[in-house]
Amino acid sequence: MRVGVDTSPLIQTRAGTARHVRGLVGALRGRPDLDLELLSFGGTGRASSVVRDAFWYPVGLSRRTREIDVLHCTTFRGPAAGRAPTVLTVHDLAILRSPEAFPRWHRLYGKAGLLRVLRAADAIVAVSEFTKGETVELAGIDAERVRVVANGVDSVFGTEGPRAEGDYVLAVATLEPRKNLSRAVEAARLAGVELRVVGTRGWGGVEVQGWVGEIPDSELAALYRGARCVVYPSLYEGFGLPVLEAIACGTPVVTSRGTAMEEVAAGAAVLVDPLEATSIVEGIQQAQARRDELVPLGLVRAREFTWDRDADSVVALWKELA
Repeated sequence: MRVGVDTSPLIQTRAGTARHVRGLVGALRGRPDLDLELLSFGGTGRASSVVRDAFWYPVGLSRRTREIDVLHCTTFRGPAAGRAPTVLTVHDLAILRSPEAFPRWHRLYGKAGLLRVLRAADAIVAVSEFTKGETVELAGIDAERVRVVANGVDSVFGTEGPRAEGDYVLAVATLEPRKNLSRAVEAARLAGVELRVVGTRGWGGVEVQGWVGEIPDSELAALYRGARCVVYPSLYEGFGLPVLEAIACGTPVVTSRGTAMEEVAAGAAVLVDPLEATSIVEGIQQAQARRDELVPLGLVRAREFTWDRDADSVVALWKELA
């Protein structure tokens, strides 16, 4: 079976979608029943992003479907028509839920092309039950067309290895409005503890104290292991990979109640009201007090998320469509 896989997120970002593509493709490589064709276009700049959305996805990828058995687009961008069955992965639908939190071009694509592409897909992969529900509600997709395939956790994130020094709490997020980093900063101040923030610069003019920028995963894993806890009070996520990475490293997590992160943690994290800094402070205190309880729960939960298992599910879906 010849499958085309869109790997453009590897060019555009190092954040969650790129981790998803890298982990999934890594688990798919070398499978004897697959002939993978990795597809991408352009570079990292804004002009390339516009051309990808306006031309390559709707036209260039559509033409490539003449040569393959299945096309898998690893984000919700893809062609609205093609000769081969098409699968789209939906990581979240924040662009529909909270369009005001995004740059103008993203809002324009979300309004003009997203629903058409989603509704044209032969099948949709959602990374969580939460995201499946959002896809059904916001995009009007029949639930039977949506398959839940969670993310995995990369092997670098584990309990073995160096720990960063210092007394700190850690936040891992792109600097953009919905990550709610201003309240994480305020909560750390009220709790009297240092906050370190790892992630790429995003949009919306978000600046935070304690930002250390992007770092290699080996250094990030050391920061996870050394932290009092990881604070992830995002206002909206389709999955929340830092929650999974943190619990895999044996670190307690404080995250938002009523979101995909609650689903991912499944009882292995302290849940808080992300709109109240005082609630996040209480969460930091609880995470420390309950460390001996939360760490074993998190390690057991993290073992349920593997890229090999995800790849098995995706290949089964491809075979159904082909």
